Amino acid sequence: MRVPPFHWWRTVFFLLPAISAYTIVLGTASMVSSLFDRRGYFAHGCARAWSWLILATTGVLVDVVGLERLERGRTYVFIANHQSIYDIPVIFAAIPWQLRIIAKESLGRMPFLGWHLRRTGHLLVDRRHPDRTGILRRWRELVGEGLSLIVFPEGTRSADGRVGPFKAGSFLLAVEARLPIVPLTVEGSRFVMTKGQLTTRPGRVRLTVHTPVETTTVRAGGARALAERVRETVVAGLSSPAASA
Repeated sequence: MRVPPFHWWRTVFFLLPAISAYTIVLGTASMVSSLFDRRGYFAHGCARAWSWLILATTGVLVDVVGLERLERGRTYVFIANHQSIYDIPVIFAAIPWQLRIIAKESLGRMPFLGWHLRRTGHLLVDRRHPDRTGILRRWRELVGEGLSLIVFPEGTRSADGRVGPFKAGSFLLAVEARLPIVPLTVEGSRFVMTKGQLTTRPGRVRLTVHTPVETTTVRAGGARALAERVRETVVAGLSSPAASA
């Protein structure tokens, strides 16, 4: 019988209980805060604290490059490649903006995490039956409150680090809302926790913040070309050419 490696034991008996405790405590605090903080600013602080704790407990260091390219006070749509479930805590910890994610509706059914997402302004989408009108209305509400959005347009995590095609739907919403898009390249998170494996490892993640792409002159019909252009920028931020195939 093969004995599981050290990092498996560390994940199952230390990291998962610790992360569960963080999620319960901070998730409860964020839900309570939603009773008096309708914009979710305090809840976002809970999400950032949750992210920092997860990264620190796991032993993940994040190097951020290009943050000076962003303009304080502006609302953005952050578009990132998706290598690992650690991408979310990496981005929340590293980007000092009020962030809300666009995620699959099934996440909203998870205890504490899902309740936090539903109560604090995140946008959950049923991918099988998307309500484009409702999504755009909620998107505009978030923008009107000065909140920025995070989108993973591949739709799923990469198993090998290769960047998949970017779906154009999110770009169309950004174009209609006339919001600048910020490409983000996440590199190294898949080595912290690989898709399909219940094992985490300490590591170093590099987050590259690229120059914002303005959408004010882009027409709705140009969303697909915009998606490909942003994907090329994200891929260019990876140090390994093989990851772009």
